[in-house]
Amino acid sequence: MNHVSSDAGLAELKQRVLADLAKISYATGNWCIPASHNDASVLDVAIIGAGQGGLATAFGLRRRGISNVRIFEKADRGGEGPWVTFARMLTLRTPKHVTGPDLGIPSLTPQSWYEARYGAEAWKNLDKISRQDWQSYLDWVRDTLDLPVTNDKKLVDIDWQDGLLCLTFKQSDGSVVQQWARKVVLATGIEGGGAWHVPDFISQAVNSSRYAHTCQTIDFEKLRGKRIGVLGAGASAFDNAATALEYGAASVDLCLRRAKIPTVNPYRWMENAGFLSYFADLPDLTRWRFMRKIYDLNQPPPQDTFWRCRKHANFAFHPGTPWLSVKEQGDEVVVETPHGEMVFDFLIIGTGFVIDLTKRPEMRKIAERVQLWRDKFAAPAGEENTLLGSHPYLGKHFQFLPRNADDDLAPMMAAIHNFTFAAMPSMGLSGASISGMRFGVERLTKAIGRDLFVQDGDKQLQSLLDYNTDELISLEPPC
Repeated sequence: MNHVSSDAGLAELKQRVLADLAKISYATGNWCIPASHNDASVLDVAIIGAGQGGLATAFGLRRRGISNVRIFEKADRGGEGPWVTFARMLTLRTPKHVTGPDLGIPSLTPQSWYEARYGAEAWKNLDKISRQDWQSYLDWVRDTLDLPVTNDKKLVDIDWQDGLLCLTFKQSDGSVVQQWARKVVLATGIEGGGAWHVPDFISQAVNSSRYAHTCQTIDFEKLRGKRIGVLGAGASAFDNAATALEYGAASVDLCLRRAKIPTVNPYRWMENAGFLSYFADLPDLTRWRFMRKIYDLNQPPPQDTFWRCRKHANFAFHPGTPWLSVKEQGDEVVVETPHGEMVFDFLIIGTGFVIDLTKRPEMRKIAERVQLWRDKFAAPAGEENTLLGSHPYLGKHFQFLPRNADDDLAPMMAAIHNFTFAAMPSMGLSGASISGMRFGVERLTKAIGRDLFVQDGDKQLQSLLDYNTDELISLEPPC
């Protein structure tokens, strides 16, 4: 059987996407009233981050007739998101039939892209999508939809002036540029609500050349023949352990605090339309109890990731083995555990991230003033959770809320929408999760559109009053 080449297949699919969108283009023309500030242009929405969440949000806004939008990305083209930078899994952890950036357009789905590139039989035989293919798919979505991305723009400050957000970006050459916007969407991924975390007892005791967090660039070739210690029980810890083994590490010992490796993946339960659509509408206590369970279960390594490690005879995992302290001893790193000392040449830290808005430079003007879950909600006795309490307590539009109702920066907070992992206790799966993206984008873009239209209600009314385009142009029948 002859197959269309991948280039030809993708070119044909692009035309199908454009044709499909043309068929459903009713009422998607731009309706926002143009604005300016001191002769400078004002975006209706600035999106920070050109990963999957940022791209999907821009597309979702366009589908709602909001096109005065731009995506700003700190990385150069090709370095957006984790998939071909620091992600080290072989495939996505989500099922291959997951949808997201397509927003329900069949020709724009990952399946349509994969079949156009590799053929329908290849899709049928596929288990999970590789992370490289997922990045290629996202690049194709960006190009096919001609989404407005500006690279090499790192957001370093958000200010509030004259009822508008003033965004300051730093470029790789050290120069800064500014952009005015009515709304900002933070689509900055997993670490967007804080920072990647290395415990102080490691960072303060060991030279940075002897350890790396899983989010960092690691030269695994230099780990060949070395004894590697990995701290963490999550999927990324196992991904990095497997990568070290595949590069020829002498041994890899993975240590976790838990008494056993997590085995139940709550994400599979969450992948239903009820939870994905309506979780944010639940009472606080119910949302808290949902999230306590979900965070307690954690996300285990997929079965294939676990076997990727276990097939190596020089791999070992150690449940119930937290690291109590570390120290350098000559050319070695000595780790103290409840079961005695372990000696390594290099450490890989898979301890995830912390939710702490004060660690985000761009948030410094409001970080201390944003309402957190611990400010809003008092957990019943025995149901406390410090981690959940550190997350921002968001409004129904993903917007930040002020800790004090009379805060003069409350309007600024309402104009900033948090579409990062930190939104999870308030909104459920959304921007930083492929599984929840479609549902999160629908809620987010509808809310932003509502805000913009209501704010401009009088201007929209004047637009109607000024409308004077004749539809009836002749009172005489045609000859």
